[in-house]
Amino acid sequence: AVLQPDAEVTVGKRAQARWDALVGGDTKAAYEFLSPGSRAALSLVDYASSVRVGFWRSAKVDKVTCESADRCEVAATIEYEFQGRRTKTPLRETWIRDGSEWWYLQR
Repeated sequence: AVLQPDAEVTVGKRAQARWDALVGGDTKAAYEFLSPGSRAALSLVDYASSVRVGFWRSAKVDKVTCESADRCEVAATIEYEFQGRRTKTPLRETWIRDGSEWWYLQR
């Protein structure tokens, strides 16, 4: 497979959209970004029960690096509230290409 020239942009937009859904508490929308394999192994109900709705305050995709045509690493900064204090933390996630679309690889 050949790396699409816009793969990093595409993955960045999808990763940000997934985080926007999580921050907004829309687990159904966030679930739609899971890879087909992840969705086959994890039902929407089980996924939704594993998500801490209201935990995240903001999320920003900082950088996308695609080391192959079918795999990209996303670096993001996540902000959440813990014990009354807002905390920012870096986060890394993997996105894979399956068919013509990019998907979040649930760990």
